[in-house]
Amino acid sequence: MPAPTNVLERLKIAGQEHLVRFWDELGEAEQAALAAQIASIDVAALPRLVEEYVHRKPAFELPRDVEPAPYYPASGRGWDRARFRAAGEGMLRAGQVAAFTVAGGQGSRLGFDGPKGCYPAGAVTGRTLFQFFAEGLLAAGRKYGRPVPWYVMTSPQNHAATLEYFEGNRWLGLDREQVMFFPQGVMPTLDMASGRVLLAGKGEVATNPDGHGGSIRALHESGALADMQRRGVRQISYFQVDNPTVRVVDPVFLGLHAGAADSSGEMSSKMVPKIAPEERVGMFCRAGGRVQVIEYSDLPMELQRQRLADGSLRFLAGSIAVHAMSVEFVRRLATDPAFSLPYHRADKKVPHVDPEGLRVDPDGPNGVKLERFVFDALPLCGSSIVLETDRVEEFAPIKNARGPDSPESSAGLQTRRAARWLLAAGAFVPMRGPDDPDCTIELSPLTASEPDDLRGRRLAPIGPGARVVV
Repeated sequence: MPAPTNVLERLKIAGQEHLVRFWDELGEAEQAALAAQIASIDVAALPRLVEEYVHRKPAFELPRDVEPAPYYPASGRGWDRARFRAAGEGMLRAGQVAAFTVAGGQGSRLGFDGPKGCYPAGAVTGRTLFQFFAEGLLAAGRKYGRPVPWYVMTSPQNHAATLEYFEGNRWLGLDREQVMFFPQGVMPTLDMASGRVLLAGKGEVATNPDGHGGSIRALHESGALADMQRRGVRQISYFQVDNPTVRVVDPVFLGLHAGAADSSGEMSSKMVPKIAPEERVGMFCRAGGRVQVIEYSDLPMELQRQRLADGSLRFLAGSIAVHAMSVEFVRRLATDPAFSLPYHRADKKVPHVDPEGLRVDPDGPNGVKLERFVFDALPLCGSSIVLETDRVEEFAPIKNARGPDSPESSAGLQTRRAARWLLAAGAFVPMRGPDDPDCTIELSPLTASEPDDLRGRRLAPIGPGARVVV
C-alpha cells in the first residue's frame, strides 16, 4: 500500500517526499507512527527554514552600539530591596507565582543513566536535583501560605522516566495536583548538503529537541499557560534543571521584575559577575536601548577583556539562565508571529539511513539542528532588567563530569553557602580560611531557603572534616 495521498502531497510541495521512500517495507504500526511523526512537523515551513538556515548559514552581526547592560547590584545599593521583597512576598501570598523548570536533559555527560533532574546532587546525601527544587517549593508554600504550582518541561526521551521517578517517590512531598509535566517539542534534523530531512531509520524521522526557547511554545501547546491563568498565576519563575542552589521563587527578584520603574514586567533576568574574560557564559548587553544576551563566542574577546578604572570587567554580567516572565508575555510570544523567536543553527554528526536504506555513521558534521533560545525573548520586551546575585549564593550548576561546573565544584559551593548562613546565625563551623569551610555541608531548602530562616534556631557545632546535613 502506498503512502497516504495527503501525506505524500504535503511532502512533495516541501521537497521532502523521500521521508516515505521505505513506506512499503514498514508494518502497519510503523506506518502509523511515521505518519503521526510527519503530521507533527510543520512541513510547509521547511523550505523557508532550509533556505535561511541550511543554504545560507546565518552569521551573527555585532550591533555597533553594543554596551554592557545595566543591572541592579546585589548589595542593594541605590535601590530599595525591602520594598521589592514585600511586593514579591505579596505576589506569593496571593498565589500569583508559578515555578517552571526546563528539565529535558539526560545525565549522560555525567555518566548517569536517567533524566538530569534525577541526578544525585546533594553534597552529602545525594539528594536529587528534583528534590532540591521540590523542597524549595514546599518551603515557599509553608512560608507564604499558598502552594506554588510547578511546571516541568521534560523531553520525549525522558518524559516517562521523569514521571516514573515522581510517582515512585510520592511526588517528593508535593500535592500531585500542583505539579504538571509536559515534553518539549522537536525539530526535524536537516542534511547539511541538501536540506532534506534526515531519516533515523526507514520508518523514523531524525529529530532534535527545539531548545530551551521551545519552552515558550510548549507552555502554550501543553495547556500549561491556560492552567496558570485558571489558577490566577501572573508571573513565572523560570530556571533550568542543573542548579541545586537556585532560588525556585525569589520574592526580591519577583518584586523587582514586576514593580521596578524601568521594568515592563514582561521578562527579567539574574546574572553573576564573570570570573574571567574567558569564562564561557552568555553576557547581558544592551544595544538599541534593549537588553539582550550575547553568546561568549559572538562577543569579540577584546571587548570581553576591557576593564573599568577599578580593575573590574566592563562586560561583567554573565547569564545563569534564571528569569522571571509574565504569563501574558509568554502567551504573546507563543501566539503572535510578530514575537516569534529566531532559530539557531548547530552542525552535528547525525547517524541516519541513506537512500538505499543503509545506516550511515558520519565521520564529521553532516546534519543541521535548529533550536531556539529563551533569552532571545529579552529584546522583545518593552524594557527588561537584570539583577546581580552572588555565585556562591545561587549558582552551583552540575554540567560536567569533572572540573568547573561539576558535582565536585557544586558540592564545594553548596558547602560554602551553608557555612556562610550558619556562621551568620551564630553556629560554629570549622574554617581553614575566609570562606573556606573545613567540612562538607548539605543544607535542605526545608531547613532554610535564605539566611534569615536560620536565625534563632539551635544549631549544633560542626567538627573539622565532618560531613553533615542541616
